[in-house]
Amino acid sequence: MRKEVPGMPRVRVFEDRAAMGRAAADDVAAELRATLSRQESLRMIFAAAPSQREMLNGLATAEDIDWGRVTAFHMDEYLGLPADAPERFANWLKEAIFDRLPFGEAHLIEPGPDPEATASEYAALLAKAPIDLVCLGIGQNGHLAFNDPPVADLDDPFDVKVVELDRTCRQQQVDDEAFPSIEQVPSHALTLTVPRLLDARRLFCVVPGRLKQPAVQRTLHAPVSAADPATALRTHPDCTLYLDAEAAPRD
Repeated sequence: MRKEVPGMPRVRVFEDRAAMGRAAADDVAAELRATLSRQESLRMIFAAAPSQREMLNGLATAEDIDWGRVTAFHMDEYLGLPADAPERFANWLKEAIFDRLPFGEAHLIEPGPDPEATASEYAALLAKAPIDLVCLGIGQNGHLAFNDPPVADLDDPFDVKVVELDRTCRQQQVDDEAFPSIEQVPSHALTLTVPRLLDARRLFCVVPGRLKQPAVQRTLHAPVSAADPATALRTHPDCTLYLDAEAAPRD
């Protein structure tokens, strides 16, 4: 079981989503510049979700970043959707950020006919060098990536795996207007695991909206456990949580 790091994560609260997104984008951009000033390249992981859009829009217009020295990954992908489906996270990220910036490399998860083999191959790509930054969110059920409470393992031995999505997670996709009904949301996905995400040097976690407020409350105050996977953020030594007023904890 991961042990809590006292005082973590840092929490920043803003009046609205726009201010939250600008601040997070400014902080990510500043960290990119600082890291690239002291090392030749940088590796980072992105979440694909509407909650990230304001931050990604800000990051796409950030200046003085040598994106050609940045390698990008993403953290989860549905199984069973056509390659060109707009609901695919890879396609969402292409539109939101990957096609807007000249990354040196961008590795998207392509499940293919053998998702288990894809999981192993993507894990190997991630393991080639340390991950510097992760831009992530928190699900309504407290998930990180697609590590829902029923399948999350805070000490997972795998870096990438196939998981079954729980009903709350699938309903969130409908609430986010990614799918018209829960029946159309895939039941399985590939995801980076909690230890793989938390192995990065720095985490930027962007969480707006009133529907996320209970999850944020648990993240900060519930016992660290797989029952609320996002509580694992409290075990990381360098995590910042960006919230709008609706998502902010009540105490």
